[in-house]
Amino acid sequence: MKHLFALPFLIAGTIYAQSPKRPASVQAITTYQPPVFTDPDRLARLQAAFPIVEKLYRERAEKYHYPGMAFGIVLDGKLVYSGGYGYTDVAKKIPATPKSLFKIASMTKSLTAMAILKLRDEGKLRLDDPAEQYIPEFKNHRYITADAPRITVRNLMTHSAGFPEDNPWGDRQLADTDADLLNLLKGGVSTANAPGIVYEYSNLGFAMLGRIIAVVSGKSYEQYITESILKPLGMLDTQWEYDRVPADRLAHGYRWKDGTWVEEELLHDGSWGAMGGLITSIDDFSKYVDFHQAAWPPRSDADATPAMPVKRSSVREMQQPWTFAGLNAQARNSAGQLCPTTGGYGYGLRWNKNCAGIVDVGHSGGLPGFGSQWRILPEYGLGVIAFANLTYAGMGAANSVVVDTLLSIGKLPPRQLPVSPILAQRKAELVKLLPDFANAERSGIFAENFFPDNSVETRRKVVQDLYAKAGTIKRVGEMIPENQLRGHFVLEGERANIDVFFTLTPENPALIQQLDFREIGRN
Repeated sequence: MKHLFALPFLIAGTIYAQSPKRPASVQAITTYQPPVFTDPDRLARLQAAFPIVEKLYRERAEKYHYPGMAFGIVLDGKLVYSGGYGYTDVAKKIPATPKSLFKIASMTKSLTAMAILKLRDEGKLRLDDPAEQYIPEFKNHRYITADAPRITVRNLMTHSAGFPEDNPWGDRQLADTDADLLNLLKGGVSTANAPGIVYEYSNLGFAMLGRIIAVVSGKSYEQYITESILKPLGMLDTQWEYDRVPADRLAHGYRWKDGTWVEEELLHDGSWGAMGGLITSIDDFSKYVDFHQAAWPPRSDADATPAMPVKRSSVREMQQPWTFAGLNAQARNSAGQLCPTTGGYGYGLRWNKNCAGIVDVGHSGGLPGFGSQWRILPEYGLGVIAFANLTYAGMGAANSVVVDTLLSIGKLPPRQLPVSPILAQRKAELVKLLPDFANAERSGIFAENFFPDNSVETRRKVVQDLYAKAGTIKRVGEMIPENQLRGHFVLEGERANIDVFFTLTPENPALIQQLDFREIGRN
């Protein structure tokens, strides 16, 4: 068997490539078109990193013996770069490309969660309903303690139902029938924890969500997700059953054993597919990533159009850490530097925040023969996707290095929040009072706590001393909001700069309740 350095590397889907023409039978489908926020300068800076990204994925594939892999980079609502490496079918030497269709395993979970939220938004279920309300076969479930609350739909979505971690076993249940699943639930399942207390990853929980989707919608979960999410997003190549995928585009799964690739059996679609059954391509899945990116930032333009699977607010709700998953005090970044991280689980999505305050949201996937991962950085408008056809391929580690590289070389700043009218107004009013706070107590812009907390005389002296160090103020910088009622700006002096921070009250109109000044270094 040849090693991977002898395999072809293909780069496809370069900057804003057009999608291939769809068959006439599906052209009438109305699909969601995400807004495009891309600043050409951001994209241009990021392009410098693309050859390095290609090299990083190639080296990962060679080191860990991936038969084939595909990847994509999504920026501000567009797949801007993608590629494929190696083979989807080793025997036939079919190259892997961004159009190759891979089993993405547990990356499926967030689409299942999105379907539940769609049903919730339509008033057809509630997240805090007991699961047994929709699955009567679960009514006789024996809880681990007498005081345990009923397992809810929300518990299933956030891995807090109390079921044990079941990855090795759960992966082999994919093709089970509906009857198999219901018999399992009817016969009783073992629990490890009381519900609502501990995060513990459960494929069973998401198999149950698939059943709930079917009961509530009156359709199989596959049909409901396809009609309600995949088609509206234009994910027309994505499938549940591998025998419906064209042979020249289907990725076969492999295990690396004794220096060669051994093909893994492809499991058919079944009752557990809601936890990990989707088969998709980089080209198709990037549309789903686009949709998650486009939920940010919160804004007032049109929402919940017929082509949108769910509201933007529901997408953002999915991405919040509803269950605490852990703190890794010894985590290191891709450069090997200590960088503790904390993590949680949303609705079918993992959430992480590192020592630099950077949040990423996404999910990995692993099955016999496959490994995958996607993530977005909501504050940066950046997303990465990677699939491989090797058992439990660790694409999350590869994507971590790629993300760090893109941020470093592209020098991407976080997305800037818009400045609210009240922040802009209070800033302008404040600047007029500085540095002497003349008539500040009669200005009407300060809250009732402001001067009792620190007298006008004390505040005047602090600011006058800083102005003396700074010299003549040459420029008043732009307001940099932390949210709609808090932020800071810089007074640029001839000798030093002054950072001015203030936060407003919940009153309407909002007033300044806190105001801080400090000398800062000059660039």
